[in-house]
Amino acid sequence: MTIATPSETVIDFADNRLLALLCGEYDRNLALLEERLKVHILHRGNRLTVVGDPVARQDAARVIDALQARLVAGRPVDPADIDRALRMRSPLREGGARQMDMFPDGDRVDIQTRRKLVEPRTDAQKAYVRALFANELCFGIGPAGTGKTYLAVAVGVSLFLGGHVDRIILSRPAVEAGERLGFLPGDMKEKVDPYMQPLYDALNDFLPQRQLQKMLEEKVIEIAPLAFMRGRTLANAYVVLDEAQNATTMQMKMFLTRLGEGSRMVITGDRTQVDLPRGTRSGLADAERILNGIDAISFNYFTARDVVRHPLVAAIISAYDRDEEERVD
Repeated sequence: MTIATPSETVIDFADNRLLALLCGEYDRNLALLEERLKVHILHRGNRLTVVGDPVARQDAARVIDALQARLVAGRPVDPADIDRALRMRSPLREGGARQMDMFPDGDRVDIQTRRKLVEPRTDAQKAYVRALFANELCFGIGPAGTGKTYLAVAVGVSLFLGGHVDRIILSRPAVEAGERLGFLPGDMKEKVDPYMQPLYDALNDFLPQRQLQKMLEEKVIEIAPLAFMRGRTLANAYVVLDEAQNATTMQMKMFLTRLGEGSRMVITGDRTQVDLPRGTRSGLADAERILNGIDAISFNYFTARDVVRHPLVAAIISAYDRDEEERVD
């Protein structure tokens, strides 16, 4: 129960165990809220008292209520969850959609894999996961750290484990990120693996190491550069193209036309991180322009609000976005 007076906001907790989890060890979670919202939070018994500016107190109460709902639903609360809740709070003040619904009780969109249950954290991520399950072709477009590839791979593993697809194919353009790496020693796999490592990292989160290794050896899971997709027809497969902003227009068309019977395809990319040579058009931008409006193709967009990496990543992305807007103006 929350009670507001002109000078303070009081939040009562019926379950002291949940209150202790919300506060964190040595009240570190409360300290984070105090620092970010510029309020003072007193913890006495089963009660939190928030003192400070009325708008800041209202924000604090909303964040605390959302975190409490998360704990009631059996989910943990850590500093990253608090950071996301703080970033989601502003639309509430501005009268926008309830971004704080990232912590609902009855609106769960979880992805079951062999090693872990994957939880979309923001409204955009939930919409994206729903689209991945519902559509044969999905685009996930937005900045780094928003979970575009991670969630796409998680859904692929879930669909494979459920028998909905026979194999998983993950691909990326083998484009250097603004630097020349020179000659790479080894066979073809050893040459391209550095480009594919983020995809291996995601798979390692979802499947036991031995099972993953066996699936890779049997080519049930295949990780390959985009150039290797030419001439193939991918039937009964879950196919992901990551870093699609670095595919040319012709490569993108080639990849999209690989879609076969019983397959699903996901294209992820960040329009602000194109590493193609100057003057080369990004296939992602062209696909977005050409295909937008076609039924059964879903376009899902992310912003800095959806970043699920270190909190500084969201701040960095926002700073770069502001700088880009100022240059355009």
